[in-house]
Amino acid sequence: MRPQILTSAAFSLSRFSSTSATSNLAFKSLAAATCPSYKLLFTPSVCQPAYVSSPAQKRFQSNMATNANAFLELVKNRRTYYALNKELTVSKERIQEIVKEAILHTPSSFNSQSNRILVLFGAEHDKLWGFATDILKAIVPADAWEHTAQRMNMFKGAAGTILFFHDQNVVNEYQEKFAIYADKFPTWAAQSDAMIQYVLWTALTAEGLGANLQHYNPLVDEKVAAEWNIPSSWKLNAQLVFGGRAGEAGPKDQKPIEERLKVAGA
Repeated sequence: MRPQILTSAAFSLSRFSSTSATSNLAFKSLAAATCPSYKLLFTPSVCQPAYVSSPAQKRFQSNMATNANAFLELVKNRRTYYALNKELTVSKERIQEIVKEAILHTPSSFNSQSNRILVLFGAEHDKLWGFATDILKAIVPADAWEHTAQRMNMFKGAAGTILFFHDQNVVNEYQEKFAIYADKFPTWAAQSDAMIQYVLWTALTAEGLGANLQHYNPLVDEKVAAEWNIPSSWKLNAQLVFGGRAGEAGPKDQKPIEERLKVAGA
């Protein structure tokens, strides 16, 4: 892009934020006198165009801050709830709508769209945890079974489960298409799967539901595939158990933020 085009673009942007001829004239004079045109868009601290501090821009920034705070409140409120019941605060149709939106809008590498989901309600949810109970009872030592049985009953007492998969066929396809990144696509698929887990966990929190994330794969994989006609290319990664909140989330200790955050250039 040529410098004069950048200058023109900056001047045009200034007109969106102020109808004052004086403000526009001051901005243009400042730009012409002190700023190389490339600085107008990329280094506002050196060359501050008028539109950055206009009332319209301030309102925009304020709205963005409000929206970010609202989102961060949901992030804070998303917790692990183990004590759940079958009383949903929203309809099953609403939960399906949320899941559809999450599938459509959760990012994936190269827009590969490898995420797959199975949602179980009611008796189908109970069936899943019945399968898990039977499988575990055959392998858990008798002296440890009581604790395991309590956990299975706790999960079964919830209203539903969202099962998260990635489609290995999609991963394979993109490994062939972009061979230079072949070793990265399994990791990228896992990252996208983790994002959709978090999106749905947080969205259900916003609807007043509780949830906890479990990983009983690969123990239940064969039963799940057979019972719900899951394609062989779908690989199960996690299970989000959800329902009405029958208790509070437990305490959550935090390590010092200074040990977990670094900032440069601020």
